[in-house]
Amino acid sequence: MRDARTLVRALRDPSSVEVLNSGQWTELISVARAESLIGSLAHRVKDVTVPERVRAVLQDAVEAHDLARQQALWEADCARRALAGYPGKILLMKGTAYVAANLDAGVGRSIGDLDIMVARKDLPVVEAALLDAGWEWVKPDPYDDQYYREHMHELPPLIHRERDRMIDVHHTILPLTARPTPDVQAILDAAVALEDGLYVMAPADMLIHSIAHLFADGDLSGGLRNLWDINLLIRYCTGTDPEFWIKLGMRAEIHGLVSELERALRLAERLYATPVCKDRAGKRKFSDCFYVRRLLARDGYGRETRKITRFAFYVRSHWLRMPPVMLARHLWTKWRKGGKSSD
Repeated sequence: MRDARTLVRALRDPSSVEVLNSGQWTELISVARAESLIGSLAHRVKDVTVPERVRAVLQDAVEAHDLARQQALWEADCARRALAGYPGKILLMKGTAYVAANLDAGVGRSIGDLDIMVARKDLPVVEAALLDAGWEWVKPDPYDDQYYREHMHELPPLIHRERDRMIDVHHTILPLTARPTPDVQAILDAAVALEDGLYVMAPADMLIHSIAHLFADGDLSGGLRNLWDINLLIRYCTGTDPEFWIKLGMRAEIHGLVSELERALRLAERLYATPVCKDRAGKRKFSDCFYVRRLLARDGYGRETRKITRFAFYVRSHWLRMPPVMLARHLWTKWRKGGKSSD
């Protein structure tokens, strides 16, 4: 396997796996695991004929996801109880939001840390409540703490001392130093309440957040999973709201993420055959090829490949996050400290 194209094909068309031999299945599973898509793959091919040994591996992935789903919802409830005295909205984000809202994007989706978002002005209250409830700082380094608080879109990560589970408390969806400046108040105002009193973003904002996370705030690491989220969110939203494309375009303008939306739609259509609005996707760009090359950069062992491409996107991710002078100062400080970049 030269790249992750077989995984993309399997997600897009589950019947395509029926022709795979033993070695190809091994490669497909290795790549799916590396891209945190093994649970999604298992659910996609559940009605397809596969070798028995493969079925056992996929069933393990399904059971692991079911456990992760329960853990994510439990952790969200723990945060809700810890913040019971907080009067503002607590928004679940990413994978936990998908499963809490029973969206297709949550089926088989790997879930790591608990991500929540609150109003920035309320961070001191939320932070104090979580510390009182047993969470503590993962990164006690003074420079990292200052960097997060002054420049990032979240507090430094916290971990619960007993459950060993992490929580990221966001106050916006992109670093404060990033060029786009999403309208956080608009996101909070439009948030949708769940039965337990927690919130998730409105559908258009949820999709915009996934797009921002992939194309405006990173090096596309794990990008196939994020693009799969985008694909599923689009399919769900357009299937339940006939005016969704209009709403999505309006929200992208409000958040300053129109070009990122266009790129996401083109790549989702290209890789996952996502049904998109051509007017919203814009014209295909030559640079799309480099994004595809980066997204597919895995070999049959699940190892990352295309070092030059990956490095170029790594540099791009830092360039997007901060001005050149600030970037140079940040990298110089991290180099002198002998540690890895905090972002």
